Amino acid sequence: MRIGVDLGGTNIRAALVDGQNIIRKAKAVCPAKGSCEEVLETVAGLISEVLCEGVESIGIGVPSVVDTRRGIVYNAANIPSWVEVHLKDILEERFNIPVQVNNDSNCFTLGESRFGKGQGYSDMVGVTLGTGVGAGVIVGGKLYEGRNAGAGEVGCLYYLDKDYESYCSTPFFVAHNTTGAELSAKAKAGDAEAIALWNEFGCHLGELAKAILFAYDPEAIVFGGGIAAGYPHFEAAMHERIQTFPYETGKDVKILFSEDGDMGLYGASAL
Repeated sequence: MRIGVDLGGTNIRAALVDGQNIIRKAKAVCPAKGSCEEVLETVAGLISEVLCEGVESIGIGVPSVVDTRRGIVYNAANIPSWVEVHLKDILEERFNIPVQVNNDSNCFTLGESRFGKGQGYSDMVGVTLGTGVGAGVIVGGKLYEGRNAGAGEVGCLYYLDKDYESYCSTPFFVAHNTTGAELSAKAKAGDAEAIALWNEFGCHLGELAKAILFAYDPEAIVFGGGIAAGYPHFEAAMHERIQTFPYETGKDVKILFSEDGDMGLYGASAL
């Protein structure tokens, strides 16, 4: 049995995983504006809630650059006090259980590869669409993380006048004074302007997928995160744009959407 932790600036979640099944989960609001110690205590408290005899390891996904060898977290997104946190050492000393730390998007991707839509694909990319764009890369069935767990962060690549993140995540909706949920409701009701905005979003996402194809040539791309739930409204426009990819890869790459919001927890547990 293993424990997976998903640390975010809004919520922190922990789960006890036995094989391919989540046995128990715990969740708490992240005291993101508090001290480093307050956040650490919340993380440790959730681990204690799901901990039981027989747990062999703890894996944690964090929204930041990570020294995965030493388990050091640098400049966690939306948690100002987490500038440099030696998370692995702190938790191993507290629980006397091996701890692994990695980027949260890498954990999502590993989860999809081992337990979700990415099963069966040796080379795949996982992309999370939410406050920003996160991504992870699986090469030869293994997580490729790079020197600081930052490999595959395609959202930061230059695109149009900004970057892909500005057009493929929350900033896109903010720029149009709406949210993904609000736009989905309007599109379902047949609102022409909402449908047009989703089509525009789909075109941008299609261009992001093309950038991924150029960079990694994967068998599959798996999208997750809150905004990905709106895929019925943007899927057609996205695929139309992907079809303009100049090589055969664009015709047979599998574009998949996550169906399980716990993939980050599964992936963290598998670190």
